[in-house]
Amino acid sequence: MIDLMQWGAVLGFQPCPGRRPELKAGSLRLAAITPEMLRAEQEEDAAMLGTLLRARLTEEWPPVDWEPHVHKMIQKQYDEWPASLGWHRYVVLHGGLGRPRTLVGAIGGFPRPYGDVEIGYSTLPAFQRRGYATAAARSLMEWLLTQDGVRSVSAQAYLHVPESIKVMQRCGMSYLGEGDDPGTVRYGKMRLPE
Repeated sequence: MIDLMQWGAVLGFQPCPGRRPELKAGSLRLAAITPEMLRAEQEEDAAMLGTLLRARLTEEWPPVDWEPHVHKMIQKQYDEWPASLGWHRYVVLHGGLGRPRTLVGAIGGFPRPYGDVEIGYSTLPAFQRRGYATAAARSLMEWLLTQDGVRSVSAQAYLHVPESIKVMQRCGMSYLGEGDDPGTVRYGKMRLPE
């Protein structure tokens, strides 16, 4: 079975030497998390993470649904596939241009079979229902659909989290059926033919 790092090579993802990739979505900035930022998160060093991001962190960071094993998976990606910077994990920042930046959520994607990339997103409770998750997901999805080897973008959500399903629908994703886990559904969007 092909693993995540091999999928990255198959998809032809290229490194971004000397810079940290950043996507924009209106007043939001999606900053690719670096290995140093990841270490600060693992060590629950909010002050260091805030310094590295040049942003304010609220007491709600990290998101409640952020699972610690994901840190290890991302660190393994950095170690084995340095080009993954900008691929799988972004923090969502609000503000800038004279206003302080605040960390409001996280988003990322990982390769799946047949050229699909699954995205996941989370917004801190104080910043929910403001359209941030939709804007961030749409920005990441649009960028992914321009990358070589990416044929589609998908996402999953539990049926008991209708807000997450609405994000997928607002991003133009269509219902694809049941998700991987019981009680989940999958939505997706195909890349338009060139």
